[in-house]
Amino acid sequence: MTLSEYIEKLPPEFTVLNRSENTDSITLTKIFCCDLLSFAMARNPHGSVWVTVMGNINSIAVMELTDGGCLVLAENAAIDEKSLDKARENDITVIRTELPVFEAADLSNKLINHQK
Repeated sequence: MTLSEYIEKLPPEFTVLNRSENTDSITLTKIFCCDLLSFAMARNPHGSVWVTVMGNINSIAVMELTDGGCLVLAENAAIDEKSLDKARENDITVIRTELPVFEAADLSNKLINHQK
């Protein structure tokens, strides 16, 4: 599933804070959940939906480094304007949801694997 298709299928509990310009060319591969940045830096797979509560500039840097598909901030995690500016600059999609990490990841997994 492309990132564009994923965004279009998201329920109202998800809000796109920044949408990259190339959502049609990013293929989402799997879900990744982690709040430890050094671990995410080493293991976040290419094209992932990374679900975390770490809404800061370092998370944006990890997304850039690992070529993740999109960053999903669970639990209504905050992200500052400086970090969103960095996401815009690096063309990284950032989405926020009120859902807990597990629920956001489970729903995302079902979407990208075309499950109900």
